[in-house]
Amino acid sequence: MAYDLITMGRIGVDLYPLQTGVPLDRVTSFGKFLGGSATNVAVAAARLGLGTAVITRTGDDPFGTYLHEALRGFGVDDRWVTPVPGLPTPVTFCEVFPPDDFPLYFYRLPKAPDLEIHPGELDLGAIRAARVFWVTGTGLSEEPSRTATLGALAHRARSGITVFDLDWRPMFWDDPGSARPFYAEALRHATVAVGNVDEVEIATGTREPHAAARALLDAGVELAVVKQGPKGVLAVHRDGERAEVPPLPVTVLNGLGAGDAFGGSLCHGLLAGWDLERVVRHANAAGAIVASRLECSSAMPTPDEVASALAAGAVR
Repeated sequence: MAYDLITMGRIGVDLYPLQTGVPLDRVTSFGKFLGGSATNVAVAAARLGLGTAVITRTGDDPFGTYLHEALRGFGVDDRWVTPVPGLPTPVTFCEVFPPDDFPLYFYRLPKAPDLEIHPGELDLGAIRAARVFWVTGTGLSEEPSRTATLGALAHRARSGITVFDLDWRPMFWDDPGSARPFYAEALRHATVAVGNVDEVEIATGTREPHAAARALLDAGVELAVVKQGPKGVLAVHRDGERAEVPPLPVTVLNGLGAGDAFGGSLCHGLLAGWDLERVVRHANAAGAIVASRLECSSAMPTPDEVASALAAGAVR
């Protein structure tokens, strides 16, 4: 079986406050959700009808059991989600101060299981056969995940659509200044690069969106996607096609997870063969819908929800 999408990277439990505008020390109740960027992208794509799977690892604990159940509930294949004895499943807390302040607190000590993905454990045949393969910058932050991620990319050899989500989380790196060579190696094997202005700066040395897009293309990808927050999204293809699309108006409740919804929709649109502007408009709408909701994974929109938002010209 060839999957539409296989993602590889972070997983964990999101514990999000059920009160907005309240600092974490005063929150009294939380909701528990499946989390982790690569995992959320797989969920988002599954919601849009793609056959998806995720390669990651959890703790051998009740939270790990919960994540397997949640993945199956969302229709994401969990066959490559394995336990790591002795390491706890990561937990992430956030604070919710709409519209633009959502501090995150990652509990990934002594080490996150999703960084214990070993090269010899990978199903390289399935990775190469997938229509889309998605990896993240976090996967490069520590061994053995770094070697596994780069090895998977090299084996795939740019077959199909290979997406590198720049996913810059400096707190996951022992030496953040060492990241750029590993990013450059990943870009050499990818066909698509996706990141916000902070992330493209880590990869290319520039924050200016058009210059960063050109630098990403020069680094080897065929499509560069630069997310600019309230300024919208710039997408530039090596063949000259480009799209610069404003965001869909939305009242933001929690901006976390919007980028993952964007990613799942991006995969959907690229596989559907849409023109670049349609791909980005659809992805923007998916992200806006999630931004209007508290949670991440369970907030991922259905095709009808995205179509309704696009028809209305806003998320209502």
